Amino acid sequence: MLRLHDHRTGRPEALPAGRGLRVQVVDGAYRRAVVADLLRRVAERSGRRVRVVSTPGAATGLDDYNVQPFEVLDDVLPDADVYVSGTADRDALCLAVPQEDGTSQDPLTARLAMLEVPYREPLELSERRLSAAAERLDAWRGKVAEWATSPGRPIDRAYANEAEAALADDLGSPAALAVLDRLAADPDVPPGAKLETFIHLDLVLALGLVSAIGQA
Repeated sequence: MLRLHDHRTGRPEALPAGRGLRVQVVDGAYRRAVVADLLRRVAERSGRRVRVVSTPGAATGLDDYNVQPFEVLDDVLPDADVYVSGTADRDALCLAVPQEDGTSQDPLTARLAMLEVPYREPLELSERRLSAAAERLDAWRGKVAEWATSPGRPIDRAYANEAEAALADDLGSPAALAVLDRLAADPDVPPGAKLETFIHLDLVLALGLVSAIGQA
């Protein structure tokens, strides 16, 4: 069950009941768009039908960040189930996401750097942080390309479940990314299973991990 931090209670709470979920992005910071996109992907994996809307001032070029398109409305929805904004100032479930400080020439490196920090904490896209994120991303892509040459195997359900549980716990992307690191280094998991598990989880993380397949 997906739970999100609710500023009104100070703890993670379950999403409102129902199959549909309305998410309102209040302003145009890239990080807030990435968080809203992650929320949509996690909720859709659990079977929810998600509508994400934003106002006309949304950030541009979001497709480069692998953010699925938002519906653009002139006004903020008055009855959204979840608001993604800079401050938790509504009597509703609000994800207060501080705006990122800095930019990157590679949007997917920036997306990874954003996911490496809990969404409620400040984020500086410093040269050091971006360099480390780029190195991590390149290493994963190289491994995925390598594993793609091995016999196919089913997803490693234990690792997949652990990562999905982390994401369902207030979008715990740092913990989910750590699962990928441990999976990549686990000598007891066949390469084909690693490949399928990485692909399965990247459908939610949206880091383009398969981009190096076939390039060697």
